[in-house]
Amino acid sequence: MKIKKMEPRLIGCLKNYSKELFMKDLMAGLIVGIVALPLAIAFGISSGVTPEKGIITAIVAGFIISLLGGTKVQIGGPTGAFIVIIYGIVNNPEYGMQGLLIATLMAGVILTALGAFRLGAIIKFIPYPIVIGFTAGIALTIFTTQMGDVLGLTEEAVGSNGELLRVPLRTPGDFIGKWVCYFRNLNTFNLWNFIVAIGSLLIIIFFPRIVKKVPVLNKIPGSLYGILIGTVAVLLLKQYAGIEGIDTIGDRFQIQAQLPDIAVPKLTFALVQKMMPVAFTIAILGAIESLLSATVADGAISDKHDSNMELIAQGIANMVTPLFGGIPATGAIARTMTNINNGGRTPVAGLIHAVTLLLILLVLMPYAAYIPMASLAGVLLMVSYNMSGWRAVRGLLKNPKSDVIVLWVTFLLTVIFDLTIAIEVGLILACALFMKRIMETTEISVIKDEIDPNDEADMHVVEEHLTIPEGCAVYEINGPYFFGIANKFDDLMTNIGHNRPRVRIIRMRKVPFIDSTGIHNLSNLIDMNHEQGTHVILSGVNAKVHSQLEKAHFYDLMEQDHICPHIDVALEKAREFLATSPSPNASR
Repeated sequence: MKIKKMEPRLIGCLKNYSKELFMKDLMAGLIVGIVALPLAIAFGISSGVTPEKGIITAIVAGFIISLLGGTKVQIGGPTGAFIVIIYGIVNNPEYGMQGLLIATLMAGVILTALGAFRLGAIIKFIPYPIVIGFTAGIALTIFTTQMGDVLGLTEEAVGSNGELLRVPLRTPGDFIGKWVCYFRNLNTFNLWNFIVAIGSLLIIIFFPRIVKKVPVLNKIPGSLYGILIGTVAVLLLKQYAGIEGIDTIGDRFQIQAQLPDIAVPKLTFALVQKMMPVAFTIAILGAIESLLSATVADGAISDKHDSNMELIAQGIANMVTPLFGGIPATGAIARTMTNINNGGRTPVAGLIHAVTLLLILLVLMPYAAYIPMASLAGVLLMVSYNMSGWRAVRGLLKNPKSDVIVLWVTFLLTVIFDLTIAIEVGLILACALFMKRIMETTEISVIKDEIDPNDEADMHVVEEHLTIPEGCAVYEINGPYFFGIANKFDDLMTNIGHNRPRVRIIRMRKVPFIDSTGIHNLSNLIDMNHEQGTHVILSGVNAKVHSQLEKAHFYDLMEQDHICPHIDVALEKAREFLATSPSPNASR
């Protein structure tokens, strides 16, 4: 089979590129760049880093993902999925920002390797309940992190001159600790903060519906309206009503309106070892979200993405972004759909989106200092709602109990502990349930009287029914013969006890494959029966299983005439053995 050549989609798109396409991409790129600004700032701040790091990530990663990616319209950048992981690393004194940069770089290497070895399709096999479980868990965690800004909660701190100050609430990193902290400080509730946060949220939800029929305004998503109107409202409240206590970005951060110098993170073997599980989680999460976004985009523009090339682009983006102090990035579904809805049809739109953000960073970033933290909280409340997938959760609750268990275990581990543990345990649990289901589909039956040849037989028969002679038992294995079934079959043989037959025929016509445990147990079964003077005959072994047995030197344990192509030959051979061999129970 000819292996498909991997190349960025941009190359193919530029071959027949036209002025008309460029104008569509230009308009889409400008709009997506403007839309991405508040989201990048919000994701940066809520992740525990500075606002410009979110924007830098959107610029650098967004440019590389569009330049090298395997989709036409994917928009890359920071997303809500990484907030929980980043916050946990940055606020861990043992890791800090240095640990985050190393973990992001390592995740980039993993993603690039997955794409280079053409393993993009493997990500699609991660069970759906796991994806929904940790996505819903992340959504609840994001919602929780924003409650301090929504309620305007504060705490006392001692200033440089010894005076008592009210500062934004500093909360623990864990889910339960955050809520305990919120309840303890409810007495500092700020009504104006709450009004701005809820007002911004309502604008995000309803304002796009109000301007739905206005040609230009209907292209802009609600998050930008929420930020702009919220910012203007807070400026007016402070200027003319003297309202205080509504924190803005400028109150908490000193924004640098420039790209930072390239700096390579200092790598140490000890830190690399510690960050490996986190890097793996970032890589898996980034791969899932980017390929999910690419699949959604395919359906919207009737296209087919290259998952391996997309993973390579995501990997390179996550290797380069830390050099500028950025955070993990992946494909963003909301921004990708905004790109599509505004006419973007080639990766050029994604490149323009990154350039637009760069110009905003260099020219307009000082004005971002006026954005209220409560308005950003409103944006992230909407992000958490969209991420929650509550309809998918409700639908999964009607599925088999095993899927529901995987869903809730992954969800609870994500919320109470962290995403790394949730993905690891979720995958182990899903694999265990998968193996259980495979075992349930493989049947082992004992036939003592006669065989109906009309039952999909592997034999050439003349008579209507084949009679099994006395002293012979036929065992039918229907399904894969792997370690779980091998042990089950072994137990069946052991439980027969002193009433064992003199000849055992094992029908393997419906065994598609056999693993090493199956071969080992089958070998032990042959040895045990030989010691007891019982003949074992194999019937109907297919070519694939025969090859596996042959490579394992299994046939060294058996005579060639004990391996029969059909059940009629096996039964005839059994009659010969019964006529010449004494009963193994004769001396009892």
